[in-house]
Amino acid sequence: MRRHPTTTPHEAVASSRRRRGLLSFELVLTLPILGLVLFGLFEFSLLFVARADMVEAARRGVRKASLPGVTLADVESEVRQSLPINLQNSLQVQVRGGEFSGETVAVQVWADMQAAAPDLLWPIGITLQDQQLYAVAHMVRE
Repeated sequence: MRRHPTTTPHEAVASSRRRRGLLSFELVLTLPILGLVLFGLFEFSLLFVARADMVEAARRGVRKASLPGVTLADVESEVRQSLPINLQNSLQVQVRGGEFSGETVAVQVWADMQAAAPDLLWPIGITLQDQQLYAVAHMVRE
C-alpha cells in the first residue's frame, strides 16, 4: 500500500503565502474594473435623474405655452422653476409653432450634461464635455 507524502509545516506555509499573493494579484486586477463600473453606474444614474427632470420641465413648459396670451419669457420661467439650480445655468428653451388655437406647440429644452453629473469616466475616454441633455414635449394650443 502506497502512502501519499505528507507536507511539512514549511511547505504548508510557503503554499499559503503563494495563495495569498495570488489573491492580492487578482484584487489588483479586478479593483480598477470594479471602480470604473461603480463610477459609470453613479454617473449614468445622475444623468437619468437629470433627464427625467428635463422631461418634466418640458411638459410643464408646453402646458404653459398652450395657454392663450403666454410669452416665451413666461414659458422659460416655468421651465426654470421646475429644474434644479445646477441645470438652470446652462439651460436653453425653444418654443415652436402653435400661434393659433388647435395648432401643435412644441417646447424643446437643452442643458449641459456636465451640469447634471460629474465627469468621472474621462480617464478612459468617455467624457460629458460638449454633450447635452435634451427633452421635447408637444401639446395642442387652446
